[in-house]
Amino acid sequence: MKETDREAVATAVQRVAGMLQRPDQLDKVEQYRRREARKKASVEARLKAAIQSQLDGVRTGLSQLHNALNDVKDIQQSLADVSKDWRQSINTIESLRDVKDAVVQHSQLAAAVENLKNIFSVPEIVRETQDLIEQGALLQAHRKLMDLECSRDGLMYEQYRMDSGNTRDMTLIHGYFGSTQGLSDELAKQLWMVLQRSLVTVRRDPTLLVSVVRIIEREEKIDRRILDRKKQTGFVPPGRPKNWKEKMFAILERTVTTRIEGTQADTRESDKMWLVRHLEIIRKYVLDDLIVAKNLMVQCFPPHYEIFRNLLSMYHQALSTRMQELASEDLEANEIVSLLTWVLNTYTSTEMMRNVELAPEVDVGTLEPLLSPHVVSELLDTYMSTLTSNIIAWLRKALETDKKDWVKETEPEADQDGYYQTTLPAIVFQMFEQNLQVAAQISEDLKTKVLVLCLQQMNSFLSRYVFLPAEEHLKDRQHPQCYVAVTWSAITTTARRFKESIVSLKRKYLKNEVEEGVSLSQPNMDGILDAIAREGCSGLLEEVFLDLEQHLNELMTKKWLLGSNAVDIICVTVEDYFNDFAKIKKLYKKRMTAEAHRRMVVEYLRAVMQKRISFRSPEERKEGAEKMVREAEQLRFLFRKLASGFGEDVDGYCDTIVAVAEVIKLTDPSLLYLEVSTLVSKYPDIRDDHIGALLAVRGDTSRDMKQTIMETLEQGPAQASPSYMPLFKDIVVPSLNVAKLLK
Repeated sequence: MKETDREAVATAVQRVAGMLQRPDQLDKVEQYRRREARKKASVEARLKAAIQSQLDGVRTGLSQLHNALNDVKDIQQSLADVSKDWRQSINTIESLRDVKDAVVQHSQLAAAVENLKNIFSVPEIVRETQDLIEQGALLQAHRKLMDLECSRDGLMYEQYRMDSGNTRDMTLIHGYFGSTQGLSDELAKQLWMVLQRSLVTVRRDPTLLVSVVRIIEREEKIDRRILDRKKQTGFVPPGRPKNWKEKMFAILERTVTTRIEGTQADTRESDKMWLVRHLEIIRKYVLDDLIVAKNLMVQCFPPHYEIFRNLLSMYHQALSTRMQELASEDLEANEIVSLLTWVLNTYTSTEMMRNVELAPEVDVGTLEPLLSPHVVSELLDTYMSTLTSNIIAWLRKALETDKKDWVKETEPEADQDGYYQTTLPAIVFQMFEQNLQVAAQISEDLKTKVLVLCLQQMNSFLSRYVFLPAEEHLKDRQHPQCYVAVTWSAITTTARRFKESIVSLKRKYLKNEVEEGVSLSQPNMDGILDAIAREGCSGLLEEVFLDLEQHLNELMTKKWLLGSNAVDIICVTVEDYFNDFAKIKKLYKKRMTAEAHRRMVVEYLRAVMQKRISFRSPEERKEGAEKMVREAEQLRFLFRKLASGFGEDVDGYCDTIVAVAEVIKLTDPSLLYLEVSTLVSKYPDIRDDHIGALLAVRGDTSRDMKQTIMETLEQGPAQASPSYMPLFKDIVVPSLNVAKLLK
């Protein structure tokens, strides 16, 4: 307490010191004193009020505690009185047991009296209900059935409430009303029959379907009421809850499944188009059913049943199950296409789920796929595998058919421009076109895969594509009679129409021509087509040179020097053959002409290098060289005539013969080295054996001169110009070597 006083004094001193810091503040001392006095009075007043309030509360609490104590004493006394009375009334309660039994019996009798009329009329009501069910008066039958069930359930409830353990009476009541459950089952059968035919019934007699729905809705309400009472009493009548609403949707689901499965009228053995027919029937049935459900059935069901949404889900699930079953079967390639086209395209098209009559209730975007991506992928793999085998077989068969056409005794057909053609490209690309059209119906990805497959198989096919074996023709050159025409039709067909068809397919079925896997196959195919064209050209030239062989063998012989007309015959024969090639495309005729020109010059030079003749005098050398020059001009004229319109300079080949003739014609042997050097520089591919053979043909070259020329030429090969076309590399000098020439 002293400590508190000291703190209070110290605080007051501090406050006073703060108020009297300046001399002029002394005049306000009295004012400060009055203000502090007022504050002190105010604090004292509040303190007194608070203390008074606390005292009043304590006084009130003490009064309430006193009252509570008195109440407890009163209650204690009352409980003692009740206990005394209860002990006195035990004997009285035992004596009233007979009264209790009488009350229970009275209650049962009252319930029996109340339902007496219904109890006695049960057999009659059962008969009437049965008749009404047979007559199709389902609402009236259900009303009587409800009365029977209400009477039975009321009696059983009273019995349960009075004596739940008395099973004998319960069984008695249940047995008396035993026909009720049979009537309920019979009525349910009629309801399910109507629901199974609901899509037909709703068009012919919608009131019947409405009656069925009303009965089901009544039963649903009774089920809910009984389940609510069960929570309070634990009593549930027999046969409850019926759950007819759930059974209704189960019946509708089975009906939908049966309708989908029942649309297959044919099998693969009876009809190759069984799957197409099956899918089309499904499409038509499902579309018609959903339209009926949307426009008519919705009006027969309460809105909370959401009957259209549920039916849509049922049809979708049934279709998915059916498509899974079909996909698991051993389907052929065309059947896989039909199935995938229907699942991926038809189902979501305007022909079915996007039909305007189903909008806007059906949102295709919310529908799950009928087939999982895994199953679709497996079907596509199977289809591609089967298609690959089929294409290989088709191409092989087409090739065999084309080969049979080669041995015919008639010329191939000509196109509108007069060029030979065969049916092979049309057959092949018609097959490709059909498969691509089918693939395009499924997806863009499959279409691209099929196009790649077709191009790959075309590459493989062209690599196997060969003309009629030349060996067979060489055995009998009269067979086939139209060998030249057939060979050229194959060349023209393969190199031109195949390439045009390939380009057409890629342009039509490939959006991006540089797409990987497709563009890479084109260069290889171009190479194969060019190889086929070259092989055809070589085959035809072989035919020409077979007829020229005996005349080519006369060149550079004694007979030739004495005045043989072999070159004249050669020119006439070549021109005659090329007249037969009139139906050759310009591109190939140009290639044929250039190759024939080159080969003719090579054969002529080969005749020179084979040392068929060795000139004995300058006169013979001059005569032979001049004859070579004349024949070179003949050949030049011939091939200029054949190459007219091509715009190419092919004279260089014949100039080689002239250059060789100049070496033979040379009269001054001292200049021979210079002439040979000029020849070697002009034709870098000429070899020492060629030079040796050429010197041997001259017949006047000394051993030293031969040695000098050969050693000089061996010092370094000449460089060929970029435009030079080698000729001597194809000429082999048989049984001739330099060592023998130098002896």
